Amino acid sequence: MADNASQPLEPILDLDRFRVDPDTKLSLNRIDPSGTPGWDADERAEAELRSVLLNQRLESLQERLWAAGSERVLVVLQAMDAGGKDGTIANVFEGVNPTGVRVASFKAPSSLELAHDYLWRIHQHVPAKGELVIFNRSHYEDVLVVRVMDLAPEERWRKRYRHIREFEAMLADEGVTIIKLYLHISKDEQKERLEARLADPTKHWKFDAGDLVHRAKWDGYMEAFEEAISETSTKKAPWYVVPANRKWYRNLAVLEILVQHLEALRLEYPPASPDIATIEVPD
Repeated sequence: MADNASQPLEPILDLDRFRVDPDTKLSLNRIDPSGTPGWDADERAEAELRSVLLNQRLESLQERLWAAGSERVLVVLQAMDAGGKDGTIANVFEGVNPTGVRVASFKAPSSLELAHDYLWRIHQHVPAKGELVIFNRSHYEDVLVVRVMDLAPEERWRKRYRHIREFEAMLADEGVTIIKLYLHISKDEQKERLEARLADPTKHWKFDAGDLVHRAKWDGYMEAFEEAISETSTKKAPWYVVPANRKWYRNLAVLEILVQHLEALRLEYPPASPDIATIEVPD
């Protein structure tokens, strides 16, 4: 890790560009998924260098988080299929200490999970003290897929906005820092990424024919995301909409958001034992 990773980095991106304020009606059509707000599109090399520095800083901050064992951080990642959730995790969290970082991936619920309330499987994976946990998909599937695929009546899933707000408020009150990220790609970009998976034998495992079923309901998903984000972006658990067509910019923006949130926690290593200066390691 670079020596300067222990020093704060001057913020460059304004988080207000991405944050969805409470009581705001989100319109994804007004956000360019190929946009690079705060950076010129031809500054990719400089942006990638900035990402390296931010990644080093994230490593340092996460190590302090784990060492101190007092704060808890939850990162929620949502996107359409091929939206870049796995790529974001691989690139943004490269090099962090795996001891204090967990990824929880939420796929179709099992029979055991279906036998409980929809938040039961989620609550088991929230971070403990010192942990940074990344949700790859999340409890939001129960107001997205459930809504679009008509798996529950509207009267039922619509109540879940309130449930989710209150669930996240409880976590925040108990000391969890919640950062929710929607990776915003275009329908054309999704098509290119799905076709790339079909063209590359090493990526066939990532292709699921079910993705095409969901793709056919693109407009319905956009409406579902807009309403879910609008209904649940709060001061304690804000949503950030990240333009994600350009992977280099997606990584940069996510790193900026995470590092700025962790800096705000003012993380410090725990104090050393008072007699540490007198301790000698025997031969």
